[in-house]
Amino acid sequence: MQTHIVPVGFDYDRMIAPLIRDQFDVDRVILLEGTVGSEANVEYSRNIARKLEQDFTNLLGAETVRERLTDVYDYDAAFERAFDLINAELDGGANGDVSADDATDNGEVTTDAASGDDREVWVNLCSMPRPVSFAFATAAHSIMVERQDDRDRIHTYYTAPEKYLETELAEELRANRDLLEELLAERNGEDGTAETGNETSGVDTGRIADRLATTTELLSEFDERGTTIGAKRIGDTHVIELPVASFQNVKPFEELVLFTLGEHGEFASVSELAETLAADLNEEYTDSFRSKVIYNVDRLGPGGKGYIEREERGKSYRTTLSRIGELWVRAHADDDRDLA
Repeated sequence: MQTHIVPVGFDYDRMIAPLIRDQFDVDRVILLEGTVGSEANVEYSRNIARKLEQDFTNLLGAETVRERLTDVYDYDAAFERAFDLINAELDGGANGDVSADDATDNGEVTTDAASGDDREVWVNLCSMPRPVSFAFATAAHSIMVERQDDRDRIHTYYTAPEKYLETELAEELRANRDLLEELLAERNGEDGTAETGNETSGVDTGRIADRLATTTELLSEFDERGTTIGAKRIGDTHVIELPVASFQNVKPFEELVLFTLGEHGEFASVSELAETLAADLNEEYTDSFRSKVIYNVDRLGPGGKGYIEREERGKSYRTTLSRIGELWVRAHADDDRDLA
């Protein structure tokens, strides 16, 4: 059973065309819609999602659901949602949903091969703002590391467009600008005085001039800046850090270290962290236990898995989670942990 997770932006063809042309067996599709941006942009994306919902159902026979992402620029939230969503689909369907294939004629749920190792998750990274695409890619990679036996069931993919419409739209605007210039010249005459008998009837001269000015300004901005303008402020900064996932799995005691850092935020020293862990585990704080914590912190640090940052403060090291460490803790916050 194939589930395709599709963040929806302003693209249609790249979301569905490759699956039709390459004859994918698509059983379930989750369309993710953004809700941040101008009203026109949000509505345009929503219309694309509606069309995709219909066509995935009608053309590929896929069970299709739509889900909204509150903030497409919130990388952490997107990572957490991706982590939960991919894991849930691998384990049998998001939120425990039961597809039509999982039920018998009398409504009883049955367990088939699609509920186990035959489930595959494909994540489309073509559309939606980059924070969402990178968050889903990083989450997928992180799950591959954690679930080594399932790595062949997790896929991220990209499709290149056959052509980009921006340049064609710009060329059409140039042609329209030239036409507007001719119409305005026809109205006013070469010497600037209005001609009679050869006017374009039914079109106000002022309206033509306004359209010409707007089109000229838009083309000037396109030629100077490309397809986007400015840098949007997101929260307190204009930059969203995109952390890189670790290439190594996290061991049980390392999990305890990470969860403890996530709960307390930071520790002034590794010894302080070790004391807290010993208290949580009801263990005696000994040199041996402290050495065990130091060893695991080193493995999780910058020279190891990258989940922990250490900043030298005199003879001690201030110990905190790195960005990817924070994301790991956030994604695993609901996991059952045995601290005994």
